[in-house]
Amino acid sequence: MIKTNSIYIIDDDVITLFGIKKLLNKIVECDSIYEFNNGKIAINTLMHQIELGKELPDVIFLDINMPIMDGWEFLNEFLKLPIDKKIRINIITSSIDPCDRRRWLEYKEITQHQLEYKNKPVLSIGVEDIVKIHMAS
Repeated sequence: MIKTNSIYIIDDDVITLFGIKKLLNKIVECDSIYEFNNGKIAINTLMHQIELGKELPDVIFLDINMPIMDGWEFLNEFLKLPIDKKIRINIITSSIDPCDRRRWLEYKEITQHQLEYKNKPVLSIGVEDIVKIHMAS
């Protein structure tokens, strides 16, 4: 089982939240799994964690389509934060729009963080969704 400090799941769909947590519990030992139903709450939490000098998540599961602040808006703000740690961000979406995939590729090119793209429903979370960052560190 993989050991990690914390994981953020940013998604407004309670079924997806439940499913990801259930899948994670099978493959990862995690001190804290945090749930956020929009990007605004998550980005505010990250900013607060940075201000306090607290540990940031190792992995983020990020939905694109959410109210208040969607995944793309979250990424825009996230990339402005002073984060030295390399974080794995698994973008999860029900979108089949090719523009979303292109946008993901654009973000992937401009960040130090590892961005992956998965379509919903997330039926499996592989160990590779968690460990790539740990292996690179």
